Amino acid sequence: MYRLKFLDQAIKDLQVIDRPFQKIIKAKLQILAENPRALKNNIIALKGEKDLFRLRTGSYRVIFRKDEQGLIILIVRIGHRKDVY
Repeated sequence: MYRLKFLDQAIKDLQVIDRPFQKIIKAKLQILAENPRALKNNIIALKGEKDLFRLRTGSYRVIFRKDEQGLIILIVRIGHRKDVY
């Protein structure tokens, strides 16, 4: 099981999103922390960025970095798909 850590910007991004979407994003992040392979169809490595991945949650995207050695998933950004990249 991975631990989730959020950058300050990711926390701010999440607070701006409407509550129903926040709940969906938090549920997906919980699944990601417990078993990242369960969401393998929704996770893609970002081109041009080393070690960054994106998790698709409806119209929103979660940009994260995974540390296999420390079992940590660092949430970098959260936002609508048109704004987050």
